Amino acid sequence: MAVIEALCISTHRGTQKEQVAAAVFVPDWGIEGDAHAGHWHRQVSLLASEQIEAFRARGADVGPGAFGENMVVRGIDFARLPVGTRLQSGTVLLELTQIGKECHQHCTIYQAVGDCIMPRQGVFAKVLEGGTLHVGDELVVVQQAGKRPYQAAVITLSDKGSHGERHDESGPALAACLREAGYDVVETLLLADEAGPLQQHLRRLADQRQVDLILTTGGTGLSPRDITPEATLAVADKQVPGISEALRAASLAITPRAMLSRGVSVIRKKTLIINFPGSTKACREYWAIVADVLPHGLDILRGTGGDCGR
Repeated sequence: MAVIEALCISTHRGTQKEQVAAAVFVPDWGIEGDAHAGHWHRQVSLLASEQIEAFRARGADVGPGAFGENMVVRGIDFARLPVGTRLQSGTVLLELTQIGKECHQHCTIYQAVGDCIMPRQGVFAKVLEGGTLHVGDELVVVQQAGKRPYQAAVITLSDKGSHGERHDESGPALAACLREAGYDVVETLLLADEAGPLQQHLRRLADQRQVDLILTTGGTGLSPRDITPEATLAVADKQVPGISEALRAASLAITPRAMLSRGVSVIRKKTLIINFPGSTKACREYWAIVADVLPHGLDILRGTGGDCGR
């Protein structure tokens, strides 16, 4: 049995959270009165008390709320749970949305000790159903019936679009295709043609948000600024060349310029990443080619699908 050992809130971001005896959880918002509540995916943060104790044993003088966590729970190893896991206590129902987080500006704990466990062990959740929780309440992992929808993200690469000089339609078009096919599109991003930020977001979406599929659009041509394939390969664990080969082959029947596309398809952890061209028309055509095949591949990555033989 897992038990809530502490509930913590802060009225301002960047400040240590203070313990409270009870907290009101608001659906699609977070904890009432907490600065991190809002209409986003990191509404509530959780940390295992065992991790805090282990960190304290290394000489760190830390207590509940020191790492910015809302809930300290004993009995659940949160970092081992996949995104999409649901947790319930009373009427409150949470769904994990992110495992760990990047620490861009090291906190006071890191500066004092040289380490911080939140980027590795902290998890984040959104509130599906609300209510009031108290210290000492039980928290359980909910077994879900049925298949969880695939989660996807779309990244548009465009210098002009990111600078507001042009309205890019390819990203929204891909997001619409995904939603029509039943995917849960958790993020859409518009970035300049820069390798560093693209690699950072690909790693974050695959490692922390654990999305099933990332589609990029743009940056696959011959221009010196077209760096999407190289940035994608830089974060890859494996390549899936058959997808991009099939896309180019099918697209060649439409236009001979398809041979100039350098898009790649790769796997990072359990996330499939596919580069699409920057053309809205081409994006829709590419999606039509792969739409029926992708679910089988995504199920294999999830560990729920069989082999590809017939």
